[in-house]
Amino acid sequence: MNRSFSTEFVYQVFSLIISVIIVHAIYVSVIRPNAAAVQEEQRMLIAEDPEYIPERSLFVIVQDFEQEACFIMMLWALAIMGYKAYDATGERGLLNQELVPVAEGVRILPEDTREYARQLEALPDKEQGLLLPRALRSALQRFGATRNVQDVSSATHTMMTSEAERLESELSMIRYIAWAIPSIGFIGTVRGIGAALGLAHRAVDGDISGVTESLGVAFNSTFIALIISIVLMFLVHQLQLLQERLVFETETYVDQRLIRHLQAA
Repeated sequence: MNRSFSTEFVYQVFSLIISVIIVHAIYVSVIRPNAAAVQEEQRMLIAEDPEYIPERSLFVIVQDFEQEACFIMMLWALAIMGYKAYDATGERGLLNQELVPVAEGVRILPEDTREYARQLEALPDKEQGLLLPRALRSALQRFGATRNVQDVSSATHTMMTSEAERLESELSMIRYIAWAIPSIGFIGTVRGIGAALGLAHRAVDGDISGVTESLGVAFNSTFIALIISIVLMFLVHQLQLLQERLVFETETYVDQRLIRHLQAA
C-alpha cells in the first residue's frame, strides 16, 4: 500500500509538471499570438468604422493568466482521474475470474481454508494487493480462525465499508482542484474589475477601450472557470460511481462465490 501511495504521489507530481509545460507551450505558441492578432485587427476595424461590433474570439476569451491556470488544473485533475479510473477498471477485471474456484454444491470447511488461500497467494504480487484478492484472503483467514460464517460476512462488510471510505478520501485532491478552478476565475474577475476601476478617468474623457478590455478579463476568466468546473465535477461523479460499483460488486462476488459455500460444521 505504501509503495502504491508513493507511485501515485510521484505520478501526480509529474503530471502537474507535464500539464504546466503543455498548457504554457500552447499559450505561448498559439493562443496569445493569435489573440494579439485578433485584437489588433479589431482595433483597426473599429478605427475605420466606429459602428463596427467586434466578434468574440475564442483566443481572446482564453488568453489571460487565470484561464491558463484553470486549464493547467483541469489537465492535472484529468490525469489523476485517469490514473484512478485505470486502477478501478483493472480491479473490476478480476471480477470476471474464478480466483477461488468452488463447484456448485461444494462446501468449504474451516480446515479447507488454507488450501484455498494458497491459490490466492499464488497470484502475482501486484494482483494480491488489489481489493478482491484481499477480501477473499481476509474472509478465508477469518473463517479458519472463528469457524463462524456470520462473523465472516460481517468482517467482509466492514472491510468493504472501510475501502469505500478510503476511495472517497482519495478523491479529496480532485475535489480541491474542482473547487480551486472557480476561485481562480474569481481572482481574474477581481483583477479585471480592479484594472477597469483604475482606468475610470479615461472613460470620463471618452476613451472606454481600456475599461472594456479590463472588464473582458473579468468576465472571460469567470466564464471559462465555471465551464471547466461543470465538466470536471461531472467526471468526478462518474469516477466516484465507478469506484462505488467496484466496492459493491466485490462484496457481492465474495458473498456469492465464497461465503455461501462456507460451512462451519
